[in-house]
Amino acid sequence: MRRLFLVSTPLLLLAGAVAGAQDWPQLLGADRTGVYRGPAPADTWGPQGPTVVWRKRVGQGFSGPVVAQGRVILFHRVGNEEVVEALNVRTGATEWRYAYPTSYRDDLGFDEGPRAVPVVAGGIVYTFGAEGQLHAVDLAKGTRVWSVDTMRRFNVRKGFFGAAGSPLVEDGRVVANVGGPNAGIVAFDARSGRQLWAATSDEASYSSPAAATIGGRRVAIFLTRAGLVGLDPSTGTVLFQRPWRARMAASVNAATPLVIGDLLFVSAEYGPGAGLFHVNGTTLDPLWASDEALTNHYATSIHHEGHLYGFHGRQEFGQSFRAVELRTGKVRWSEERFLAGTVTLAGDRLVILRERGELVIAPASPDGFRPLARAQILPPTVRAYPALSDGFLFARNEDTLVCVDLRK
Repeated sequence: MRRLFLVSTPLLLLAGAVAGAQDWPQLLGADRTGVYRGPAPADTWGPQGPTVVWRKRVGQGFSGPVVAQGRVILFHRVGNEEVVEALNVRTGATEWRYAYPTSYRDDLGFDEGPRAVPVVAGGIVYTFGAEGQLHAVDLAKGTRVWSVDTMRRFNVRKGFFGAAGSPLVEDGRVVANVGGPNAGIVAFDARSGRQLWAATSDEASYSSPAAATIGGRRVAIFLTRAGLVGLDPSTGTVLFQRPWRARMAASVNAATPLVIGDLLFVSAEYGPGAGLFHVNGTTLDPLWASDEALTNHYATSIHHEGHLYGFHGRQEFGQSFRAVELRTGKVRWSEERFLAGTVTLAGDRLVILRERGELVIAPASPDGFRPLARAQILPPTVRAYPALSDGFLFARNEDTLVCVDLRK
């Protein structure tokens, strides 16, 4: 079993960051758009890069950290357990630890830790493990509230890379792309774990859902293995569906759909490509579709002032990083052979964390890619999404979690 240890703990840097800090309670931030609204990051750093406040050895997993109420929540695998751990945001010291057994084995030899990013809502941490174990843990005490073994309850077939989509917590419901027959998408009561409804027979993808108000109606939007599904989160009523999947079996849907007003952007590799739709009640009116514009393999793009910014192409082939006009799909610029990573929007700045562990700050501008600052903050390989809270970036690679001060 890997040992967990704290390497450095400069307390003063984060002493003022807890009170009033903007939380990053789930994948892609508070509203799952990848937009950060806290203090702006610095445009320049010294020769040593931004200050690393603390770093900590961690277990396996592609699950990124989240930040809520002065705690960093880490979901990882240590030995034969999936572990939910609450860390002090100032120091990285463990405040509580919740664990349960796992026997997950990756058929293709990849990391065997959890994939889905935790969700914190209403004082509860929700996690979805690689074997489909859905757990609710008390944020303050680290004790079990409820749990459901979705793989066994709903007869879910094992996917290529295990369960990976973070559930959606919406109005007292935890909604997940479980992927079972007649239980493709399932809602549970957030406080008790009681099943509320089940809809579709869509197999699970690796994409996390989003929720938005479109035309005065609240909609939960999933990109399942089969395609786009929009549902009423309170009842499970399917409002719209559209196939969005490659014909080849060995393909994945992984990026989260983006809603911009009444427009819906979807993107996937292996053939379906990207598309933009106008949501007209229960109808999706196509505006454009292309496999050459902005096909997201696993990282979700962000939107800023009428343009999309994100990674295009297969991760293993060397992705490009691009700016694309939202309404037309026109590529404004493309930084070729940029390689894979993730992108977050902070004001009018792109905060890019490359798979090789390099952090890049650049203007979100359709006129060209002009990085302002670069720094190596982790060794390769970095695939988990980072969290950005109150000017501090929390990011992990295969065995280390760091807290980096990005404030001006």
